[in-house]
Amino acid sequence: MQLFGSTDSGHSYKVRSFLLLTNTPHDYQWVDLSNKPSAFLTISPFGEVPVLLDQGQVFCQSNAILIYLAQTSGQFTGGEEWQGAVEWLSWEANRIGFSLPNYRFALHWQPQPAEVMHYLMLRVQADLNMLNDKLATHEFLLESGPSIADISCSAYLFWLDQVGINVADYPNIKRWLAAICQLPGWSHPDTAMIPSPD
Repeated sequence: MQLFGSTDSGHSYKVRSFLLLTNTPHDYQWVDLSNKPSAFLTISPFGEVPVLLDQGQVFCQSNAILIYLAQTSGQFTGGEEWQGAVEWLSWEANRIGFSLPNYRFALHWQPQPAEVMHYLMLRVQADLNMLNDKLATHEFLLESGPSIADISCSAYLFWLDQVGINVADYPNIKRWLAAICQLPGWSHPDTAMIPSPD
């Protein structure tokens, strides 16, 4: 199994995190997104990370890869709450997986007009409020325990400090992230996504 990802990609981190949490043997290949190698572009359907190669098949799009890995490994599926896990993945793609990465990207790498930044921040705050409310009565997003829903929805939240958000303002999220950090095999994205030494 081979994973192509990059340092600042929370979407790549979702997949890398799953593989680390499940102790799944794999080869992590770092991709320079500012100069994507032609070999990578020939296998990546959209020219994006992450891309997973497994048993001769190519898989792309982080949440789709998480679904594949959960189904094939039987881990972090949510058990009888599988439908709920998939629903959270769909929510993440349209909400926190849109607002926070785009705000962070604009803040650090591609400046946008003030009105765009304001709009994105409002979206981020709305998404964080929704998550915080949903976590008020559950340790994880599903009653059954940690699942791909948590892996997906939390990925970019480990970088909240990079966008000037204090996680303490969202106490349920803070507790939830701390619980995820305690899972065996967990690694922060700043560690998990660094390139392997040559």
